[in-house]
Amino acid sequence: MTRFGNRNVWLTTKDGRLLCIAPGNEDEVLPYFARRAHAATDGGQVAIGRSHPGPGGVAQSYEEAPNALELAGRLGLDDPVLRAADPLVHPVPTRDRQAMADLVHDTLGPLTTARGGAGPLLETLTAYFGSDCVAAEAARRLSLSVRALTYRLERIHHLTGPAPTDPAHRYMSQTATIGARLLDWPAPEG
Repeated sequence: MTRFGNRNVWLTTKDGRLLCIAPGNEDEVLPYFARRAHAATDGGQVAIGRSHPGPGGVAQSYEEAPNALELAGRLGLDDPVLRAADPLVHPVPTRDRQAMADLVHDTLGPLTTARGGAGPLLETLTAYFGSDCVAAEAARRLSLSVRALTYRLERIHHLTGPAPTDPAHRYMSQTATIGARLLDWPAPEG
């Protein structure tokens, strides 16, 4: 409040969360608040909703922020500051749940026939795409040798058809992998 005292900035709490509400044209307020809140919570994640007009826009922006935190949790994103406008935390992938489920089933469904189930192969895809398709980095993240990782990628290619290493098929595979994580696919056995 000391730094932005003369501006229309409002600090409050709701549902155990600290909120900062600022006009959309005050571009520096929310990132500043987010950095300070992240530091004050010893690394807790902070979410920033999109700017919307009017009083209803405040409520809409507020709803986007916790949704961004939830999606980030399900996707395993650990960015300190999440923006609801960012593609990976914006709810576009989940708007048509059935279409996403169909994409996951059609693209990754054959992985369920693999020995050991789809889980390890889905983890492989997640690590591979999460490391910008760098096999050595993905292998390190999975505590595998590069050879074991490339074997898994070949196995995925053999089971599904499209090769996740082929740029022409990468988007579909990566989107299906994100969808699988959002939909908790394959469902845990038990």
